[in-house]
Amino acid sequence: MNVSATLNIFRLLRNPSLCLPQATVSTFNDLPVPLSTAFGALKPDIRAVVLDKDDCFAVPRENVVYKPYSSKFQSLLTTYTPPHLLIVSNSAGTSSDPSYKEASLLSAATNIPVLHHSTKKPGCGPQIIDYFLNEPGSRVTSASQIAVVGDRLFTDVMLANLMGSWAIWVKDGVVENKNPFISWERKLPERLARYGFKAAVPGPKE
Repeated sequence: MNVSATLNIFRLLRNPSLCLPQATVSTFNDLPVPLSTAFGALKPDIRAVVLDKDDCFAVPRENVVYKPYSSKFQSLLTTYTPPHLLIVSNSAGTSSDPSYKEASLLSAATNIPVLHHSTKKPGCGPQIIDYFLNEPGSRVTSASQIAVVGDRLFTDVMLANLMGSWAIWVKDGVVENKNPFISWERKLPERLARYGFKAAVPGPKE
């Protein structure tokens, strides 16, 4: 059970915009590189990227990049070299991953660090920000210089908005998901837009 997501539902009820992304792409292959161009005229200063794993760039429960996405993944890795690229999964690197075995396998397969986090998304924002601000060689000075890429509104997108970062929602996962909740979730941004809700525009915090 994702206790973090459950607890943050109350925040979402107060502010539905927390689950709205600043940019949307169909699949991982549709990500523009550099990611700053995903946000139209805003063109934020994106210096670091957080990647979700399952149904974003990998088949769920697999620790390798989905082969059709290999070229795009390499493009991201070339543009945002570690420590400016970080995988944050709600499976690998969490309490669901004893001894962080899955995280180690994933990091070895991708050449990207995997965050070890005790609190699952969307509640691990402070750990992510701390990583980018303190990792040797990082050029990140503000959460508004971070983009989060993921396929779930209530974890990945909400994580970005709670951090004060930018969210890119990968609307269509690696595999077709017929779960009724997922289908409902994918329709939510359009429904919220009808009621006037808009994604927040992140900015540096003084």
